[in-house]
Amino acid sequence: MDLQNTDAVTTAKAIKAGEITAKAAVSAALERISTHNETFNCFTAVTAETAVEDAEEIDQAIAKGENPGSLAGVPFAVKNLFDIAGLTTLAGSKINAENPPAIQDATAITRLKQAGAVLVGALNMDEYAYGFVTENSHYGSTRNPHDLTRVAGGSSGGSAAAVAAGLVPLTLGSDTNGSIRVPASLCGIFGLKPTYGRLSRSGAFLFASSFDHIGPFARSVQDIATTFDVLQGVDASDPICTTRPPELCLPQLKQGIEGLRIAVAGDYFAKGAEPEVMDAVAKVAQALDVTASVTLPEPHRARAAAYIITASEGANLHFANLRSRPQDFDPATRDRFLAGAMIPATWYIQAQRFRQWYRDRVREIFETVDIILAPTTPCVAPPLGVEKMLIAGEEVLVRPNLGLFTQPLSFIGLPVLSVPVHHPNRLPLGVQIIAAPYNEALILRVAAVLEELGITTANCESARSSHE
Repeated sequence: MDLQNTDAVTTAKAIKAGEITAKAAVSAALERISTHNETFNCFTAVTAETAVEDAEEIDQAIAKGENPGSLAGVPFAVKNLFDIAGLTTLAGSKINAENPPAIQDATAITRLKQAGAVLVGALNMDEYAYGFVTENSHYGSTRNPHDLTRVAGGSSGGSAAAVAAGLVPLTLGSDTNGSIRVPASLCGIFGLKPTYGRLSRSGAFLFASSFDHIGPFARSVQDIATTFDVLQGVDASDPICTTRPPELCLPQLKQGIEGLRIAVAGDYFAKGAEPEVMDAVAKVAQALDVTASVTLPEPHRARAAAYIITASEGANLHFANLRSRPQDFDPATRDRFLAGAMIPATWYIQAQRFRQWYRDRVREIFETVDIILAPTTPCVAPPLGVEKMLIAGEEVLVRPNLGLFTQPLSFIGLPVLSVPVHHPNRLPLGVQIIAAPYNEALILRVAAVLEELGITTANCESARSSHE
């Protein structure tokens, strides 16, 4: 069995059927990480000893005739802002490295382990999740498996690259303004940002609490759906995750898209990008026989307001350290937090008022459509180390503008899946599938159709061939 090219659900089925042991699957992942992590710089910590022990326990449970769960023996890793019992939660920072180790796993890790998944380590990220490139001055840059000279995206760059490189089939990241969707797009895999508050963030070091989501990266739609289903459920330790009962998405994947009203986002989302980006959206729309379009109101203002709120909330969270030890921050992060600390309170309040207005207007749009399609990023992965890039003939800053199309959607907590659209002679790109809150099942149904048609495919094998 070629574990490097096999998705999580298929691996789990093989383990439960006795075709391979959990220990063998986990050991193979650990060997891949040992061999290739220096190339990609995805992992900041590897939990090899506990991973093997956990895998052996799963094998023992299977030998007794027990069902260890839907992800039995599947190796996974998490962005290093999730608490891992026994490890210090870095959140990509030098400052947090001085903290004591976490005493228990984050809720999301616990739920994946309860489903039989085996944690193998923690993954690199932009400091404090503030960035779109995962070029970290403390822990180094994560490199894109499709082209080692380019960024993996961020802030969950290590999470996306680890899946794209075939190191593990499943990872977790977080998304404030696009930190799951941007790296998923640039690395050519699936990345889900669920509805705000749908999944517990307990045990995750947050950036901006009123924006932050957690979600999975994977190489197939069934992996995304299975992981999302496992992660659902109320959690009293996370106040925003106690009001919605789980709705299982995996059984709905085969329902197709008949009757769904799908449209392409126009205006703002149809300009300011490279031609291949619009080609990817058109390819998806054509495959789904979509001709309708919609215009989201004032998305440029939504993006500006999102910046004001996230910068203010992030700066407030780190204000004491900004005053006492600014030299210990990643310079790029520090400067943006300092700017956030100087934003007037009246701007923040006005941005929040606009947020409610924008949410109401978008809710009206979802009375007439079920799904909206939009580009994920305005370009393919930029080269490492560059500050500016050319987009549609205009020179713009890399860090803020990679989130051009993701930020207005995070602003009101919509569920979004970035699906990979590959061209054999180009770097990967993603297309966002967007729905109204709590309609992840509709998104995944559309993605499953695109996957079946061969339009979206996480071509991790081609990513590995670029460096082997």
